[in-house]
Amino acid sequence: MFKLSILGRGQHLVRRTLLAQAVLAGALGPLLAQAQQPLPASQAGAAQERRVSLQLPAQPLDHALTRFADQADLRLLYTTSDVAGLQAPALAGEVTIAQALQALLAGSGMGWSFSDGRTVILRRAEPAASSLNLKPTQVTVASRTSTAISEIPGTVWVVEQSQLREQLETGVSLKEAIGKLVPGLDLAPEGRTNYGQNMRGRNVLVMIDGVSQNSSRGLSRQFDSISPFNVERVEVLSGASAIYGGGATGGIINIVTKKGEPGPARFETQIGASSGFNNSDDLTTRIAQSVSGGNEAISGRLAVAGEQNQAFYDGAGKQIFIDNTQTDLQYNRTLDLMGSLAMNFNEEQSLDLLAQYYDSGNHGSTGIYFPNLKTQAPSNLEDAKLRGGYSTDLEPRTRRLLLNANYHHADVLGQDFYLQASYRKENDNFYPFPYYNTGKPTGSKGVYFAASQQNFEVSSLKALFAKEFETVKLTYGVDLDRERFNAEQSTFDQRVSSESGGLDLVTQSKAARYPSYRVDGLSAYTQLDWHATDNLTVSGGYRRQQMDVDVGRFKNVPGGNNDYQVNLFNLGTIYDFKNGHQVWVNYGEGFDLPDPAKFYGKPGLSVDDNPLAGVKSRQVETGWRFSDSEWDAQAALYYIWSDKVITTDNATLTIDVKDQKSRDYGFESALTRHFESGWEAGGTLHLVRSEEEGKNGGWIKRDARYASLSKSTAFIGWKGDSQSVRLQGNHAFTLKDDADHTIDGYTTFDLLGSQDTGFGTFSGGIQNLLDKQYSTVWGQRAKLFYSPTYGPEYLYDYQGRGRTYTLSWTMAY
Repeated sequence: MFKLSILGRGQHLVRRTLLAQAVLAGALGPLLAQAQQPLPASQAGAAQERRVSLQLPAQPLDHALTRFADQADLRLLYTTSDVAGLQAPALAGEVTIAQALQALLAGSGMGWSFSDGRTVILRRAEPAASSLNLKPTQVTVASRTSTAISEIPGTVWVVEQSQLREQLETGVSLKEAIGKLVPGLDLAPEGRTNYGQNMRGRNVLVMIDGVSQNSSRGLSRQFDSISPFNVERVEVLSGASAIYGGGATGGIINIVTKKGEPGPARFETQIGASSGFNNSDDLTTRIAQSVSGGNEAISGRLAVAGEQNQAFYDGAGKQIFIDNTQTDLQYNRTLDLMGSLAMNFNEEQSLDLLAQYYDSGNHGSTGIYFPNLKTQAPSNLEDAKLRGGYSTDLEPRTRRLLLNANYHHADVLGQDFYLQASYRKENDNFYPFPYYNTGKPTGSKGVYFAASQQNFEVSSLKALFAKEFETVKLTYGVDLDRERFNAEQSTFDQRVSSESGGLDLVTQSKAARYPSYRVDGLSAYTQLDWHATDNLTVSGGYRRQQMDVDVGRFKNVPGGNNDYQVNLFNLGTIYDFKNGHQVWVNYGEGFDLPDPAKFYGKPGLSVDDNPLAGVKSRQVETGWRFSDSEWDAQAALYYIWSDKVITTDNATLTIDVKDQKSRDYGFESALTRHFESGWEAGGTLHLVRSEEEGKNGGWIKRDARYASLSKSTAFIGWKGDSQSVRLQGNHAFTLKDDADHTIDGYTTFDLLGSQDTGFGTFSGGIQNLLDKQYSTVWGQRAKLFYSPTYGPEYLYDYQGRGRTYTLSWTMAY
């Protein structure tokens, strides 16, 4: 199959800058025109004579072109079949672009031409070649098979590893980086949780290489699952989708991991550190190492990445109060060990294997000290402070094991056949939480501490067939899923915890925290893509999902089982004007399974008499995108609605499902302007309004605990041959609901830059450049969830991190 490689500015197969990578499909028309309209001779001559410093070892030509594009800050367009099996010589030192291309392409039969000062088209020197058959970037997130963005009637974003690395230079986490890059995704919380980081106001499905990291339990730790060092790119589909089943009512995020490539052993080393210089413990350190290589039959990659956090400080120079609700990342140590193998048995069959062990847990001795605790006597949670001496036999932690196997056969009954088997085991420990003993007035009988460990096992088997006809692509398959869950609550000795102010926590008893359950899923689906004309593509699909829920006995209430079915449809069309412009319209459906543990965790609730049903969301969307050598733009209007809502009981923290209409509607967009001098400027905007049906039948604003905040970002940057610099701003708009609950917005700025040298790349960044002091969105929501029932507001007001400096060094060799 014909494949296009587009390499440039540190990226594989995508655009040149922030969020522009999402719209390469719209660039098809301009690229075709550029292929026939090379740069005028005077301008091409100047571009070819530009001098660059290169460090390229002898390697396969395809790999050499990748590194050359990165180091020379060029975008190369060529087909991989033209360079397959060819070798490139080593090239080191300062040379012109023309000299480098002559050396790399010597003997290949390839020529080149400039379409602009930074774009080079490579092709075989064949006479009468009237045009290039350029195929745009492909992703799997929208249809489960490789599909060109130009054929997807929806809003698609692709964030490359180079964009992620640029954001991570400021010391932020993976979820924070993606939140700043993807318009429809909320800005992220800064602790361990990603609760409330919605997409288009609804839940998002997070996957690693197509394996769901979500669970029915609804824990918000999907991003606490992988080191950014192991991420190649992130594919994002905005809006409700039936493609992958439950959880994708707001969109899908597929994290694609790095893989090994055929060739000699290659290594990558990364070292970094972050600090706000507020105290000696204001420090985060990172180190990572990988090795990859192989041959055409088998190749692989092995990587280990570690990170150690100490204390975090806010904009006022004070240590941020530890999050004792969803668990903090202060004093946290992370280890990510990942290995992958790619095996090609023959031209038709291949097998990809992935194994990962991820451990992210507390390794500190600082905790929350409560000075006003007495055993079985009047106590309160006022005047708490952070202090050393913290010790517990149940440390806050996330520990995961992921196994994934993907088999592909290119000809089973004349069709492509894909089979994926995966297994994920996860143990999530929470921070010890203070509870008032029952008594009037509140606190008269003292306070006790408890923490839970919640355990998952998720296995799946997914089979898919794909067949391409002349104008039609048919995809269909079956998914089998099984999820097991249990949770145990450790209650700590009240005398010991009271005497130590909550710092010394010794387990006294254990009991079930939530009902255990098992969810079995069986789904069948089909998707049809019809190329009605050269310009018009129509897509439609159907998914039927059967869910069986088996709940165990809990607090003397018998368990039971029930089942439900959900039918999901999608239909869309996209028109490509072949001049850089594309427009689309679509209708999609997604659904959420309410958390069985919190739903059946209510006192005395019978499983048999209260069947659990999925909450279906429906969406309509219309959008446009455009791309040429100077502009990249994408925008969409959407409207999502459902007939049920999920609410939380503040007293018990259990949930309920109500027959109540809700809706989210908004506008999502990104715009980037590229200048020939290397300057770039642009921004993103997401305006969203979340509403639900009021008691009188009218629409009211959704509870601020659940509604998304609108956001905007803006940036200006410059990229040269070996340097880059970028200034960006991030703004969350203030949100207020009809109950007068307010989530205050905030604005922060980041400054980042990099310098390539002959000995790796040095990167630096400043997060929260102006040292803004602000309460995070999660901190403000936590106050609404937990206070005053579980203590004063200040316990839950999680602050944003102040000005933080990050310096890192990366070298591939």
